[in-house]
Parts: sequence; structure tokens; C-alpha cells
Amino acid sequence: MAGKNIHWVETRPELSGRRGFLQAGALTLGGLNLPNLLRAEAASGVGSSNKSVILIYLVGGPPHQDMFDLKPNAPKDIAGPWKPIATRVNGIQICEAFPKLAGLMDKMSIIRSLVGNQADHDAQQVFHGFDPRKLKPAGGWPQLGSTVSKLMGPRNAATPPYVSLCYTCTHGPYNEPGPGFLGAAHTPFKPSGPTRDDMVLRGVTLNQLDERNGLQKGFDSFRREIDRSGLVEGMDAFNERALNLLTSSRFADALDLSREDGRVRERYGTGNPKVMIDGNGAPRVPQSLLMARRLVEAGARIVTLNYSKWDWHGGTNTEGRANNSIFLREEEDFPIFDKCVSALVEDLHLRGMDRDCAVVVMGEFGRTPKISPQVGRDHWPQVNCALMFGGDMRHGQVIGATDRIGGEAIARPVTFGEIYATLYRHLGIDSTATTLIDHTGRPQFLVQDNAPALREMV
Repeated sequence: MAGKNIHWVETRPELSGRRGFLQAGALTLGGLNLPNLLRAEAASGVGSSNKSVILIYLVGGPPHQDMFDLKPNAPKDIAGPWKPIATRVNGIQICEAFPKLAGLMDKMSIIRSLVGNQADHDAQQVFHGFDPRKLKPAGGWPQLGSTVSKLMGPRNAATPPYVSLCYTCTHGPYNEPGPGFLGAAHTPFKPSGPTRDDMVLRGVTLNQLDERNGLQKGFDSFRREIDRSGLVEGMDAFNERALNLLTSSRFADALDLSREDGRVRERYGTGNPKVMIDGNGAPRVPQSLLMARRLVEAGARIVTLNYSKWDWHGGTNTEGRANNSIFLREEEDFPIFDKCVSALVEDLHLRGMDRDCAVVVMGEFGRTPKISPQVGRDHWPQVNCALMFGGDMRHGQVIGATDRIGGEAIARPVTFGEIYATLYRHLGIDSTATTLIDHTGRPQFLVQDNAPALREMV
């Protein structure tokens, strides 16, 4: 259960009295000094928008021509075995393995002509929209959540503005690039992390945090001890807000999936967070999408997650069995993807969150049109595909087109910068007029080449 992976700060018994409490007030959360962060946010002006973004990274590069850009009339060694099916929108077809998504096509947009992709397994471009091959400022580009944290701050004191549900990948470049030149103050809060096994909350171990009663007991005892000290009255507003975040039942509840209706959990599906599909990607965990929705509901502005492993070159699998073809892997992965992504689309609409929450689903590049002798598809940076929904945007459409084999964009090429400009616009940030100051004092635009938002969607 995701609730077991709570990344908490250590509260040691020796931190007693006024000195101990002041130390607790200055504890870090995901690398942040909370009181100082809250002061800085107040000084810069915290935004009041309820808009949010969920970014779903498909680790390793999904096969666009087997998912949302099928070429049934292409030669067999390009088209593959999948057949297209009609969707709720006339004229739009997607893979037959996605019947639930097909029924929701009026609520989604497919981008079939995403260009300018880098060619390596590197997540940077997915998370901040900048081409890692091009010149970058000292410290690197900040990812979306870090920029939004800097510009907008939290929606409320009880929830961090930026939460990452991304699992750590053994292949380093698959992981989020971090806050870049904005610095550690805008690092995401991670409910899981490498040091979580050493952290304890007043005698409640991390194994017990999955149990609602143990979790609540830990929060309540921590609050009671602080209240008895009489020191809360003497805290300034920023220390009190920091304490509220550290002990927020609202945020803790969002991380506790046992509080969710069982029928909703079933609708999303489940997966094992400890099972890495190919050893170096992300686990296939549909409940991460549900957790993301709960965190947005609790006040997070940006939630990022990585989902499964899509690097399907064919050949033998990790157990050494032959015939580990891309199509066998797709038969396994596609129905689960169809179920959890369609559940998120429906859930946002049923809860009236679809106008406030925008979702983007994409990987780092597309896949080769020609099927390899190992029955796989290799890296193909020439064109990529993305799925977007929510955000009070125009949906029920396909943007762009590729040639007859899905190898090149032949109509309306779209860039990562345009996707990111669209997300910023949804959040109420004008990326064409807003800049951030880097380490050298130079202003930097928020998106590559100061690209505009997608005119088809806004």
C-alpha cells in the first residue's frame, strides 16, 4: 500500500522543552526548511488558484503506433497485430486494447505529432519541457513542480504545493531532474524516499503507518505534547504553519488509501510497488493515479508519478525466456493502463475536478515504425505521442498527424514547449511573460523557445 511509504521527519525524544520544539519547528521536509520556506512564499505572494496538474511519465518511451496512432494499412512489419477501434468521437480511432479510453475520447485529446524529442532514456524533457541537448543555465532547468512551487506556493498550509509519487529507478536518467537553479527549497515532497526506514514519528514505526489507527495516534500524541508545552502560543505564524504541515491529518489522510471507497480502489486497480518490470524502470502501480487524485483534492498543485516500463526492444525477458516480444508485453500492460487512466478521467469528472485538474501522459520519445528482428521497437526521437485531459480545455480531438508508417510528423508538429505553455496557462501563469532569475542573475523563460500554448486546446 502506498500509505506505507511515508517520508517523515525524525522526532527524537531528546528534543524536549523549548529548545527541542524550536528544533522541531525547523525540521526539514523533503530538503525544505519549512518556516523559512513559508516566510519566503508569503513574501513573494502565494497564489490562490485551485488549478492543479498531474504529470504521468511512461518510463522508457511508449510505442505510439501501437497505442494512439495505429497504421492498419502499413506493411505487416510496421503495423503489428493490433487493430484500431472507433471511439466516442467520430473519426478518431485508437488501439483495440483501450476500450474504456475509447468510450471517453470526448474528454481527452491525443497529440500525435510531438517532435524535438531527445534520443536517450532521460526523463528531463518530460518533467520540464527543455531539450537536455541544448544549452542550459547553471544548476539546470527546474521541473514543472519546482517552478510552480516558486511562483505560486501552496494552496493551503497543510499540503505541499509539489508532491512526487515517482519511484526511484536504478537507471539514474529515468528519475526526476530536480529543482534546477531554483534550489532545494523547491524540491518535491516525496512520500517515499531512501532515508524513510530511519525515520520514526513518536514511537510509531513506518510499518505501522499503513494502519490508520497507528497513524492517527502518532499525530495526536505529537500534537498533545506540543500543546501541553504551552509553546504554540509563542510561535510565529510561519512556525505554526510548518507544524500544521508536519502534522496535517488532511495530508496524511490523502496518503492513506484505506480511506478511499473500496469500489473506487477496485476501479483503478492495484499493482506491487516492489516489482520492477524490467529491473530498472518503475513498477506498474495503478493506485499511484488514485493517490495523485487524492493529493490534488487535498491541495497539492503539482503531482508527478512514473508508471511501468515501456522500453520494449524484444528478445528475452529478465527471466531469460524467449519470445518476450513487444506485443506480448503490450497484451499484459495495455489493459491495466486502459483501466487506471480511464478511471482517473471518470473520477475527475464525477467529482467535479475536471476543470481544475489537468493531466498529461507521455514518455521521452516514440518507437521505430519497423518492428525489429527481436520483435521489438527501438528508440525513435523523430516523433512522439501524448495524451491530455481535464483542465477546462477543448478535448475530443487529435492534434497533428504522422506519415503512413508513423515515422514523421506531416501535420501540425507540436513541441514540448507548447505542452508546457498550455499547462502553465491552465495554472494561471503566463509563460510568455513570466521569467525566473537563474544563478547568474539572468532571467529565464519557463518553456523552451518561449513557445505559446496549444491553440487547439485553449
